[in-house]
Amino acid sequence: MAGARIATALTASAAAWGLTAFPAAAQDGVGGAVGRAIDAFNGAVFYQVPFLGSQIEWIIIWMFLPMLFLTVWFGFINVRAFPLALNILRGRYRDDTAPGEVTQFQALSTALSGTVGLGNIAGVAIAIGLGGPGAAFWMIVIGFLAMSLKFAECTLGVKYRKENPDGTVSGGPMYYLTRGLAARGWVRAGAILGWLYALLALPSLLQIAQVNQAYSQISLVTGIEGRASQWLFGIVAGVLVGIVILGGIRTIARVTVRLVPLMAAIYVAAALFIIGANVSAVPDAVGLILREALAPEAGIGGVIGALVWGMRRAVYSTEAGLGSATIAHAAARTREPVSEGLVALLEPFIDTVVICTMTALVIIITGAYQMQGPDGQMLNDIQMTSAAFNSVIGGFDVVLAVAVLLFAFSTIISWGYYSGKVWGFIFGESRRSMAIYKLVYCVALMPGAVLSVGQVLSIMDSIFFLMAIPNVIAVYLFAGELKRDLKDYRARIRSGAIRRAEQPLPSAAE
Repeated sequence: MAGARIATALTASAAAWGLTAFPAAAQDGVGGAVGRAIDAFNGAVFYQVPFLGSQIEWIIIWMFLPMLFLTVWFGFINVRAFPLALNILRGRYRDDTAPGEVTQFQALSTALSGTVGLGNIAGVAIAIGLGGPGAAFWMIVIGFLAMSLKFAECTLGVKYRKENPDGTVSGGPMYYLTRGLAARGWVRAGAILGWLYALLALPSLLQIAQVNQAYSQISLVTGIEGRASQWLFGIVAGVLVGIVILGGIRTIARVTVRLVPLMAAIYVAAALFIIGANVSAVPDAVGLILREALAPEAGIGGVIGALVWGMRRAVYSTEAGLGSATIAHAAARTREPVSEGLVALLEPFIDTVVICTMTALVIIITGAYQMQGPDGQMLNDIQMTSAAFNSVIGGFDVVLAVAVLLFAFSTIISWGYYSGKVWGFIFGESRRSMAIYKLVYCVALMPGAVLSVGQVLSIMDSIFFLMAIPNVIAVYLFAGELKRDLKDYRARIRSGAIRRAEQPLPSAAE
């Protein structure tokens, strides 16, 4: 999950999530009735319900159930269609004359830049720190199941996108709710759900915390502090983001298609170096993860604890069910919605399954999950991950600071595109309207390093997760239609009706 989300303040259940970066309402200066109302709202969104003898937030169950259902409904598409998804991503079935604005590889890179980040890396540490090594196993399992949900929502994003006269496209849950349900004669229901999604999405897409977190990490490494440096950092961030998002999805895609592989390469190379240097310890680490996940010394309670923490962090990491990534995938150049859905299912595999596995192995191999900080407390979240890498690669905190900067920038520009499409749905996509939006978005970033954003983010994150309500409803309603579309697409692939491109690789990342 993107870096901003790791800083979430869940005022009613912060302790349960293991996220305490921001203070509660009373500590943040928001007092009286307003503070109590915000706390009550957050408490309702993250209200915990009984689950296998433990407790878990109802919104997590809401997002997990369609992952499990769709995996079975589509016949384990996350396994059976994986090779086909890779071939599509490589451009084997590309159609350069199809409507859309970017290649399928660029669409995936844009979506990944909004999800891959510090939150994924720190999320594994949180899960292991609070649920034990076995939680990593359940994160991987949930990430695997999330692939089916991501396929479903992103297929809908392309199928019901709006093609504009100027060649641009607009898509996302607000479009497949309104247009898709209207096609079934449910005009009013579609309008209500589509507008509900848009109104929930718009405020939750502001990325102030990305700037705040990036500055904090840079300040920690360099020692630079003070209001002047905070304002300078925020202004530079706003200007750089403005330069990119002014060019629209094509410019954003050209940036993310370079940034995402770079970020992934840096992190994967560092993780592989540590794993390779301790290769003899890998079997024991894998064995520990499996033992703690399936038969821990603590008994059934330990299994459930690992499962609950793995579910929490994996759902948080993949964003499957929120519908945000569908906005990026809707811009893909294709006539086949299912093909883009298949590309999209690779997203949770990369951002949760691969990164989670590597991070978990590094943390366990180095013993960082058993390390204590200077205050005598056990390390948690990003401190644990940083300590794990620093124990083998000296000065990794500097690399981490650079990574945070890249993660933050790529996330801000991707979510700038997402929120722009939501803005356009609400206020119209005229040149004047979109110019106003881009100005507002960039200017709003500038005080991000200065502001104390705890309480603002707590309610924004609550709204953020509520986006899953209308989106998951849509996925259930269209499940039958999606299954028929998938069956038809795979039949045409097998029969040769959909031909392979002669030169697939050059245009895959253009």
